[in-house]
Amino acid sequence: MASVVKGLSLLFDRPNEPMVSPKGDDNAIFQISEQFLTDDYKNNGIEINNRYGENASEIIPLENLRRVPKFSKAKRLPKDSDFSLFLPAHREMADEVVDELMGVPENQLQQFLSTCTYARVNLNPQLFNYCYSVALMHRRDTRNVPIANFAETFPSKFVDSQVFSQARETAAVAAQGAPRTPIIIPRDYTATDLDVEHRLAYFREDIGVNLHHWHWHLVYPFTANQREIVAKDRRGELFFYMHQQIIARYNGERLNNSLPRVKKFNNFNEPISEAYFPKLDSLTSSRGWPPRQANMQWQDLNRPVDGLNVTIADMQRWRRNIEDAIATGLVQLPNGSTRALDIDTLGNMVEASVLSPNMDLYGSLHNNGHSFSAYMHDPTHRYLESFGVIGDEATTMRDPFFFRWHAFIDDLFQKYKESANVRPYTRSELENPGVRVTSARIDSSDGATNELHTFWMSSDVDLSRGLDFSNRGPVYARFTHLNHRDFQYTIEVENNSNASRGTVRIFISPTNDERQLSWALSDQRKMFIEMDRFVVPLNRGRNVITRRSSESTVTIPFEQTFRDLGAQGSNPRNTDLASFNYCGCGWPQHMLVPKGTESGTPYQLFVMVSNYELDSVTQEDGSEMSCKQASSFCGIRDKLYPDKRAMGYPFDRPSSSATNIQDFILPNMLLTNISIKLQNTTEQNPRNPTI
Repeated sequence: MASVVKGLSLLFDRPNEPMVSPKGDDNAIFQISEQFLTDDYKNNGIEINNRYGENASEIIPLENLRRVPKFSKAKRLPKDSDFSLFLPAHREMADEVVDELMGVPENQLQQFLSTCTYARVNLNPQLFNYCYSVALMHRRDTRNVPIANFAETFPSKFVDSQVFSQARETAAVAAQGAPRTPIIIPRDYTATDLDVEHRLAYFREDIGVNLHHWHWHLVYPFTANQREIVAKDRRGELFFYMHQQIIARYNGERLNNSLPRVKKFNNFNEPISEAYFPKLDSLTSSRGWPPRQANMQWQDLNRPVDGLNVTIADMQRWRRNIEDAIATGLVQLPNGSTRALDIDTLGNMVEASVLSPNMDLYGSLHNNGHSFSAYMHDPTHRYLESFGVIGDEATTMRDPFFFRWHAFIDDLFQKYKESANVRPYTRSELENPGVRVTSARIDSSDGATNELHTFWMSSDVDLSRGLDFSNRGPVYARFTHLNHRDFQYTIEVENNSNASRGTVRIFISPTNDERQLSWALSDQRKMFIEMDRFVVPLNRGRNVITRRSSESTVTIPFEQTFRDLGAQGSNPRNTDLASFNYCGCGWPQHMLVPKGTESGTPYQLFVMVSNYELDSVTQEDGSEMSCKQASSFCGIRDKLYPDKRAMGYPFDRPSSSATNIQDFILPNMLLTNISIKLQNTTEQNPRNPTI
């Protein structure tokens, strides 16, 4: 059993290398038979495998396949092509592969290992990685198999392309005893500040932020033939809320950099002023990711190789149909009947997932928007070009236009929330009778009160697992990212009710808009970012609640973002690998706090203790919730979302009476003025390996 689990883990290693060669730092070898050989290795594959086996530390046996998968669709994707779920042809391929991997009977792990090995040998490495990860996460017998850090297995999606020639040189000389000196990735390598959008590069190009987006879509895929893989509790609403919070965070960062909030992409025929030159190479295709020049435009897509034949007129029609559903509050089903629209259905319609109630009528607005944006340079495949970074879940947030497109997507959801079909909260839905928040403050680890401190940190990531055809041993790249000093909330609550528990909800928002004016609540509610949400016991009388920033249910710890997941067992927040595989989609802890400014940016801290009786969710099996970290963005595996309220409550919809945040405050809420100050220095991460 141990060798099977190790074998499953090693299938992530060096994805572009053949399976006849050793895997892992311990030089393990899979015992390949002719059944697992492609045409390239038919003549000498067994001999090569045996030769490697003479020096292997471990032999991982493979059973012969009882049924050899055909992969009739998936094999059409060349091994040197990039893969994207936004492309219909690639989705069909992925669905076919996931069906095969999920179809191996449960608890026949040796046969499952053989099937996965066959898939890895015969399929495109990026396609295999996605399908294999989905299968591991959704099979009940493989949930404790670690899903590899995507930045380690496909590092070219995350770091400067110039790194890789240096990385292979480092691996070669280190094999002869030279020190493994980290390769320094400059903080500014995609543009200069002549491009104002580059001021946000630290946010858009952050490795943890992009891993978050990739991992979320791994936990919540929008396509699968097995409906239960997609149909998780409140999945469509979570699509709305996770992306709404990204836009809120991005807009806050824009204000911190003296830029206005992002302009939504409203006119599908207008030129796109933002250029983007990603400076990334694909190690799969051995080509650079296509850039986008300024003022390019969407064009009708006709790319049969990708299964794409969609026009701007199609996008406009789908948009009108979705807006009609929002205006009427009704969804039209394929049989002509209607049903009431809710936020969960709208999320699945807009994305669009296989849960969309009427794909013919409402189309695939969000997904095709990514494809239109990714193929402006070659909409008809005339030049045999691949998609730009906005067409890949792991790289899409690097592109400034991602945020313009998602500002449009979020605006659709906001139109629904502001429509007559969504009732504003009543006072009884907001208050918590007898519970009063009397004070709230933040204490930073460096001694400051109500002042959060951010700074720059240099951290190392190991590229070696994705560095194909090079010497073994770690190869570190050192990148600079935002971080913050640890801090603690101290909240005092007076409880004169019979309530024994309450839900603490913590948000922050910039105090002023881009004109340095106070917000109207109708705008500020969209700027509040969730910092934490947790349940606390309440005693009668005075309660003092303390909560560390590192305990946030929005984030995952730094180690889970950047380290080999197999080394996470000592982390007290990660009780098992199954919980990490699922909850790893949380927001990165190092990006919890906005950057602020050197002089200090005024923010407002909002604390609410809501009525637990209206918040609580009874799980069907009565069990306690696992995965306490990141449940805000990730939910809980196989369970109901752990909060009955609408996601984003109490700011998910407009108020019927309050015009500003001060008017909104009830006794069970408190608003405190805080400041976020950037300490513009760079510190070495103490976790970096000692050279």
